[in-house]
Amino acid sequence: MMTHSPKTLLDSYDILPKKRLGQNFMHDPKALEKILASAEVGASDTVVEVGAGTGSLTEVLAGAAKRVFAVEIDERLRPILEERFDDAANVYLIFSDILKTDIPALVGTEDYIVVANAPYYISSAIIWHFLESRKPPDRLVLTMQYEVAERIIGAPEAMNLLSIAVRFYGIPRIVSRYGPAVFWPRPNIDSAIVRIDPHDAPPVLAPSGEEFFRVVKAGFSMKRKQLKNALAGGLRIKAARARDLLSAAGIDPQRRAETLSLEEWAHLAQTVVDGEAIR
Repeated sequence: MMTHSPKTLLDSYDILPKKRLGQNFMHDPKALEKILASAEVGASDTVVEVGAGTGSLTEVLAGAAKRVFAVEIDERLRPILEERFDDAANVYLIFSDILKTDIPALVGTEDYIVVANAPYYISSAIIWHFLESRKPPDRLVLTMQYEVAERIIGAPEAMNLLSIAVRFYGIPRIVSRYGPAVFWPRPNIDSAIVRIDPHDAPPVLAPSGEEFFRVVKAGFSMKRKQLKNALAGGLRIKAARARDLLSAAGIDPQRRAETLSLEEWAHLAQTVVDGEAIR
């Protein structure tokens, strides 16, 4: 396998990083090894890598895992990756949009780990895609903008829709923080490694994941609005009905969505479902 830097590889193929795709390629060996260690990849593991890029992280993962499905959306990088991993029997290159990729069809019956060094603008969509998959991963390890990571981890009294989703599905933590120097081109932000370990069982009693998120998304549908108004708009019910549902769930209708705990959302979702059943 070649061991050139991302810049050297891209220059040799006359490829320029695309801002539209959010392309910043990690090249620092210590940072790459930190991701590997954070994911706890072992010799029997299957890894789905999101954003193979020029293959720097792919190479590290391939040296530790049983199989690596390296997914890359940019077809311009195909010749780099195919040449680099031509002799790597455990690396499978998939040139596809990860958000349109059928993960269960890809990994089959194997349990798997997600490792993503993907464009930051789709970090949230990637998390949703895997956590809502018919076959969720054993764990997710992602590099993302540090400020986004902080919001995901979030204080319980200041959560957003994504942090609620992550906490419903798993336990998130920030493993490490990086400056811009570990990437080329250098971004203008700090980055973080975030690990999410899915729960073995739901952490709260909710009618179903689908119903839970229908109510949560309704609650967050109008930023900075009182919950009774946001819920009314999101569920397409009258404000008076939304107020009654919130009161029945023991929640002040004047509160805002970001102040509710996971347990309160679960109780509200159950109250909404029960209320719809008897109407």
